[in-house]
Formats: sequence, C-alpha cells, structure tokens
Amino acid sequence: MMLNLSNDQLTVDVLDPKHHQDLLGTRYCSGGYIYQVSDPLIGPLMSGPTYPETFNPFDGQGIPDSFSLAPLVSGTPLKSLIVGVGLCEPDRRTVLERCKWHIERHDSFITFSTRQSLEGWALDLKRRVSLNGRTVRSETSLKNIGSDRFSFVWFPHPFYPQLPTGLDALVKINIPVGMPANDGFALSSDGFIHRSRWPWIGAHYQALDLERSDSLVLIQRHPSLGLVTATASYAPTYFPIWGNDRTFSWEPMIERTLAPGQSARWHIDFDF
Repeated sequence: MMLNLSNDQLTVDVLDPKHHQDLLGTRYCSGGYIYQVSDPLIGPLMSGPTYPETFNPFDGQGIPDSFSLAPLVSGTPLKSLIVGVGLCEPDRRTVLERCKWHIERHDSFITFSTRQSLEGWALDLKRRVSLNGRTVRSETSLKNIGSDRFSFVWFPHPFYPQLPTGLDALVKINIPVGMPANDGFALSSDGFIHRSRWPWIGAHYQALDLERSDSLVLIQRHPSLGLVTATASYAPTYFPIWGNDRTFSWEPMIERTLAPGQSARWHIDFDF
C-alpha cells in the first residue's frame, strides 16, 4: 500500500521504502519517492518513460529524485554508498544493503530520515514530502556527520505526460539558457523549449547552456492542465533535459561538497 497525502484537490502517492522494494533500484532515492500525483476529476497527472504500460526501477515514473551520479566508493572490499539508496556494488546496479528509513506520517506531510556510513563517511539524510492546496513540495536536508568530506550531486527527475503528436512547447525557464545544436530540441523566440521535429524516434537528452541565478522557476506545458509550474530554492550547476514520445523531464542539478559538520538544505515546489 502506498503512503499518500490527500486533500480535495490532489492525491500524492509516495513509495514506502519498507514495502515497495520491488519498485526501487539503485538510481532513485528510496525515501520521498513521489510515484504519482492525481487530480480527482482528471486522474493521474504524471507519466514515465514506459508509462502506463510498464514500469521498471531504472526508468521510474512520477517525480523521483537521485543522488546516484556521485556514489562514495570504498577501497577494500570494494563497495559504493549511494545517498538515499544504500550500499551497492561499484557498478551501481545491485543494492547490497538498503538504507533504513524512519518514517513519520502527518496529515499534510510525510518525513523520511536515515543515517548512512561507509569508512570515514557518514551522513544524516532527511526528506519531507508535503501537500498544500495544489502545491507538492519535495524537501531535502543532508548533513555530514563523518570524519571525511564528501561531494554529492542531486537532481529531481519529474516525468510530465506529452501530447501524442505535434511540435508542442515543453518548458520555459526563468534563467537565461542556451540550446546547443541537436536533433531533438529547439529554443523558440518566446523562450519556450520545444521539440524540433515529430515523430521522435527513441529518446533525446540535451544539456543546456545556462547562467547562474539565485533560484529557478519552470513553466511546464501539461496536456490536461495547460500550464503548471515548479520553483526550486537553488541555482542549478548543470541542467540537462530529456524526453521520449511518452514523457518529458528536466534535471536541474545541485553539486556540492560538505566538510565534516556542514549541511545543505533545499526544496522544490510542484504547482498543479
């Protein structure tokens, strides 16, 4: 059974890391994984690379997020620690020992807390998913409680549904971005990124050229709602976009290094 938050406008389904291990792999953070957001009149609002026919833990669906790009790799015996996942094989394909989460459920939010360690690395990770009206907030705090510094990379990976045909607009971003020449995406004069041709064959991944800013706002086309928005409390250091004929996603990344005793905290709001 899913963990869920609900009001008269939205229902948010969140994976329970204790009971949904078959839906969790090594790519996405297992605590605070938003599996679906639904409107009582419209139905499911999020998609996935293989949604709705199939699901696999690597591709995922809904609004997952990930620390998997920067695992902490030990010496001997060789293991890697993926923040929010657990101890894994160095190739990041197999979870050897899942992190253990303490979960607290409240009317409007759910919190997930875990402590992970490997050799001189140790960390406290807290996730919180909340629902306020039509706003879903995903909040993360990470603290270095070990003796060694470590670096991390984190990014959200929301999967928005796509119209079945056409060169529709995808997203508009408040910070200046550039679009290198590529076969899948283009940047129009009104600032919207759109698909440059149709039909798409396979998937398209493209890193954007960007300037730093204090925060990030994204205006996203949605086939059922028209326009939805997302607002992040951080400035991305690397910003790829990705899509196939079923879904479109963006991955604004945080890259930080935490010395012993240091912490970082950020959030992203999804407004439907």
